[in-house]
Amino acid sequence: MKFYNREKELGLLSSIKERSATDAQMTVVVGRRRIGKTSLLKKAFENEETALYLFVTKKNEILICEEFKEEIERKLQVKTYGLIAHFKDLFQYLMELSETRNFTLIIDEFQEFYSVNPSVYSEMQNIWDSYKDKSKINLIFCGSIYSLMKNIFENSKEPLFARATERIYLKPFNVNTLKEILADNYSKFKAEDLLAFYTFTGGVAKYVELLVNKKAFTLSKILDEIFRENSLFIDEGRNVLIEEFGKDYATYFSILSLIASSKTSRSEIESILEVSVGGYLERMEIDFNLIKKVRPMFSKPGGRNIKYAIVDNFLNFWFRFIYKYQSAVEIGNFEYLRTLVERDYPTYTGKILERYFTEKFATQHLYSAIGTYWEKGNQNEIDIIAINDFEKTVLVAEVKRKKENISIPLLEEKGKNIQSQLKGYTFEFQGLSMDDM
Repeated sequence: MKFYNREKELGLLSSIKERSATDAQMTVVVGRRRIGKTSLLKKAFENEETALYLFVTKKNEILICEEFKEEIERKLQVKTYGLIAHFKDLFQYLMELSETRNFTLIIDEFQEFYSVNPSVYSEMQNIWDSYKDKSKINLIFCGSIYSLMKNIFENSKEPLFARATERIYLKPFNVNTLKEILADNYSKFKAEDLLAFYTFTGGVAKYVELLVNKKAFTLSKILDEIFRENSLFIDEGRNVLIEEFGKDYATYFSILSLIASSKTSRSEIESILEVSVGGYLERMEIDFNLIKKVRPMFSKPGGRNIKYAIVDNFLNFWFRFIYKYQSAVEIGNFEYLRTLVERDYPTYTGKILERYFTEKFATQHLYSAIGTYWEKGNQNEIDIIAINDFEKTVLVAEVKRKKENISIPLLEEKGKNIQSQLKGYTFEFQGLSMDDM
């Protein structure tokens, strides 16, 4: 599959590289697993002969240093002498070298030093602070365990806090890019195909690539790929999150499964699990970037009228249909799982379609705020409200898979309270269906 859509990130990396010719740069690249961080960095520096790529694995520090030493000598055409047993010595050597020559150093899976030797971070901080003023290094740290990378660089108690000069948070492909990918690889795609592609990949580069390589562009073919023996998708949720959550993963997984099954309020979750989940929800929102609070527009910031949503489309699907039915997974009854998905798919994707249009509106850069709305007791629910405060316009939208199921008069009735709150604004009431994708 060809490289898509990272023009802004590539442009930023290019400008950082230019600055590093005179001033040392430290860039942090983060994002969930499979999002394409390594591919981005390799693309950005594919034509740079002196770009050095080091991948941290969970093994003895001496073995890591020996591997890195060979790569440094090969890539930078230098010679080191003697046994190097500690990464700090290699890093100091590279920082000294960068005083006389400009090069890029990429350290991937940087958070793995927690397992190898946690003192590496404080040692690197001391070396960086000592050499950076004379250095011409383009230093890039990349990591896929979001919580650990965030802790390394954003926790004021950690040694590398406030040392980074740039930060890139790599996000999934947006809906426009997904349409472009489908158009390039399956020109006859229909709205149902686009919705399925968005539902199951959420724009995550690795999942998109897997489906493109298998030419799985329709709902039927995508389900063929997911629900089969040895499918990479079956264990993916566990593989992505198990290291993030550690020994408490079972509780986190239970909460995510309930949210994916429309138990979206804290009170609903606690009544089922019979435990307090406030701390878990907060960590999943702030530390792991897995869920988000959803408040009705115009509600008070401290109000308790809150629902939770899983940010990632694929993980939402995985917890709804795979983790929830682990017993079927363990006996390999994929036909049963597929039947469940096909049965619930129209209802399930109704909510995903709302997310699709919300994201589509966001890419247009026309609105100052986009959200949803409901009143006490889930009354007068409105799928999407998009406000342009500059032009004083409001778009109020109802989203359904089929246009004939949308009633504009009913939508206008639901929106009366909003109109009273936004006097002087021009309102447009609109029905959005799969025909508008």
